[in-house]
Amino acid sequence: MTADDAAPPPGVIRRREVRHTSARSLLMTVLGEFVLPRGRPVWTWVLVDTLAGFGVAEKSARQALARAAAEGLLVSERVGRRTRWELTPPARQLLSEGARRIYEFGRGEPPWDGQWLLLLVSVPEAKRDLRHRLRTRLSWAGFGSPEAGVWISPHPGREDEALDVVKELGLADSALSFTAAFGRIGGQDAMVRRAWDLTGLEERYEAFLADFGELEPAGRAEALHAQTRLVHEWRRFPFLDPQLPRALLPPGWSGSQAAGLFHRRHAEWQQAAGERWDELSLARHG
Repeated sequence: MTADDAAPPPGVIRRREVRHTSARSLLMTVLGEFVLPRGRPVWTWVLVDTLAGFGVAEKSARQALARAAAEGLLVSERVGRRTRWELTPPARQLLSEGARRIYEFGRGEPPWDGQWLLLLVSVPEAKRDLRHRLRTRLSWAGFGSPEAGVWISPHPGREDEALDVVKELGLADSALSFTAAFGRIGGQDAMVRRAWDLTGLEERYEAFLADFGELEPAGRAEALHAQTRLVHEWRRFPFLDPQLPRALLPPGWSGSQAAGLFHRRHAEWQQAAGERWDELSLARHG
């Protein structure tokens, strides 16, 4: 929500939000934010009702639970006529790693020594699926591509991650990597603009600031909803943002403001949202 439409009717909120998410993705946010830290099972109805607050139909919510169980992330237990769900060890590991990435993202920035990691790896045009997988994996790792077959990162420490990618894709034998400082030919800023869509990323950050900058949930139920939305929207940025050093970012970079807002709001809403979750998950139902 923006400051201008901070309180639209619930139906409007739900229609807008459901277009931007999936039941499974939202379920993973809820599991990571509320179920993981408490270490106890949760009733089906609590998860279904929580997702319903975002316009997710009961059938879709139950299908998301079934898929998560089929993937080995959840195990169910019948208690009388009711069912409760518990995270499996692989799910706890997956969600713990995700939480660490989410909550550490945007905190601090190590100094940059001006060194670049360059990766040269090309895939024939005919192998489009392989090209897509390479681009997806390297982009997730924060690499940018200023030219076809050339990938760069201002974080030389990510070379091991790049090596894992090219090995898994069968491209290690033809790939080359090296570290270097930018030379006197061309402009470093122009290279950055060609390698990453910082304009599109900044627009996402500005939308995040507009959605949560003025949001003030009234009561624990609204805090639970707001906290879930906050984390769900923020969890995408560690995969979208290459985390460039400040020297390579445009002046007044909104990503820094968005990071500060996320950590403030998360701390402000955490207690009330947690209390509402405990109230729901410990209540008897049906």
